[in-house]
Amino acid sequence: MTAAPFYADIAQGPESGRAVWLAAGDGTKLRVAHWAPFGAARGTVLLFQGRSEYAEKYGPAAVALTGAGWHVLAPDWRGQGLSQRRHPDPMLGHVEDFDEYQQDVTAVLDFARAEGLPEPWHLLSHSMGGCIALRALLRGLPVKSAVFSAPMWGIRLFPTVEPVAVTLSRVLHERGHGHLLTPTTTRQTYVLHAKFRGNMLTRDPAIWSWMRQQATAHPDLALGGPSLTWLHAAFREMQALQALPAPATPALTALGTSERIISPRAVRRRMAAWPQGRLELFAKAEHEVMMELPAHRGRFLAETSAFFAAQS
Repeated sequence: MTAAPFYADIAQGPESGRAVWLAAGDGTKLRVAHWAPFGAARGTVLLFQGRSEYAEKYGPAAVALTGAGWHVLAPDWRGQGLSQRRHPDPMLGHVEDFDEYQQDVTAVLDFARAEGLPEPWHLLSHSMGGCIALRALLRGLPVKSAVFSAPMWGIRLFPTVEPVAVTLSRVLHERGHGHLLTPTTTRQTYVLHAKFRGNMLTRDPAIWSWMRQQATAHPDLALGGPSLTWLHAAFREMQALQALPAPATPALTALGTSERIISPRAVRRRMAAWPQGRLELFAKAEHEVMMELPAHRGRFLAETSAFFAAQS
């Protein structure tokens, strides 16, 4: 393990922030960020990011969590952030199979053990990270509890569009065209090509401006739309997970009532059948509750820390 770049100038995170390089089982080079609390530690939070994200984006969340006594460990998934991008087009979000992300999870767990990060361990995930997290939980991820923010257990599409998208991504992948960009997306990262008005991430103009500044200051962090193969792999994984029962891990899930990216229906269905699960709705919030207006951000992070404490 060697030191990796960490852009503290844009993170707005705790001063303890650092990053290191890890290697997944297949040799993929991964970056993981770590923030430590300044006082006595209550445990460790594994923070699983969404698609196209990177550790620095979660600096403010790390401030709240470390302030409550938690270590925070945030990996950049393969193909995004500063982790290795195996596709020739670095702006194309791409994996062949979602099981590849589980190799990243294993590498992070190995690092946490090697560093002696204190238990109990808990899980916090957003969007695609929630899809990766659910699979990891079903495989025995050693955490006491899990918090999900807008988990990608389904993608929000019109009922008539979804079967077409599933079939089209599969057929084009099988015919060797999986490297193409998914229709309606661009090679430019979303916050730079979209306008604040009507955006699907946040209602907070200050947060929107901050995310744009991050992408402009350090374009090596940015990522564009996903490949058709990524989309095909995502549909396969979500379908497979939908057929499996919820794990025994206590879980809290946050969902904005204005959600337009992931499927609220899939989230409601999953949480209704989760034996130790609770769904919390955030009025008028968009996709990123942790990047929403201050009242929502504060509520979510306070509830998250309290939930972890109650399960420790």
